[in-house]
Amino acid sequence: MALTAVPTGYVAGLFGIGGGLITVPFLYYIFGQLGIDPKYIMHLAVGTSFAIIIPTSTASVLTHHKFKAVDFDIVKNYGLFVIVGVIVGAIFAASLKTKSLVLFFSIVILFLGIYLLLIKEKEQNILIEMKLYLKIILGFVVGFISSIMGIAGAMMNVPILKYFGYSINKAIGTAAAIGFLIALFAAICFFITGNYLNTELPMSFGFINIPAFLIFIPITTIMARLGAKTVHKINKKKISKFFGIFLLIVSIRFFYEYVKL
Repeated sequence: MALTAVPTGYVAGLFGIGGGLITVPFLYYIFGQLGIDPKYIMHLAVGTSFAIIIPTSTASVLTHHKFKAVDFDIVKNYGLFVIVGVIVGAIFAASLKTKSLVLFFSIVILFLGIYLLLIKEKEQNILIEMKLYLKIILGFVVGFISSIMGIAGAMMNVPILKYFGYSINKAIGTAAAIGFLIALFAAICFFITGNYLNTELPMSFGFINIPAFLIFIPITTIMARLGAKTVHKINKKKISKFFGIFLLIVSIRFFYEYVKL
């Protein structure tokens, strides 16, 4: 867990993703080796991931904010609809089987990875106003999907914000801030649903594993700051491509896991 926390925190700050894309797969394998009830392994990995993301994303956002790369206006008026999606998604996830969660995770990441590899970085970023109906629809969808997958939503919010004219740096910083809201409300929901289902998972409260949480937090928080500083030193055109390749690798790995189940 400690070794996993190092790249998790760094990539979280680098891409503004909260770290769930790495944390969920690793926790899934770790819990499996520890003999956790297979029926709830993915649920426990997702719930624990959200708890870890809360402090990790906080460190990431504060660092991005120093570089003036966070648009708090969009965080406030778009984030409200994201939260609604998170709550509905967490309730829905509790009823899904682990195999269904794994397949859902793989498909969404695959398409977003392809999108980021194909999108072209604009020479000049011109902001396009996001209409209210788009904030409602996109916010709900992002929150819903993120809640099921155990992620902070940046893999969807970064492409969305780039489409509306944000530079890659500002898209990442703003997505990290929205990710904090997603993680906070999703962690609460997974805590409640896990207790409601009386899962009685070892050393866990609901679907949040306490040892994993305590091991990850100090390491991911430090590494998230380093990752956030690094992103502002890298060529903007390369960041989107790196992010896209990263998503494809995770997707392929999870498709393989789905076939094995």
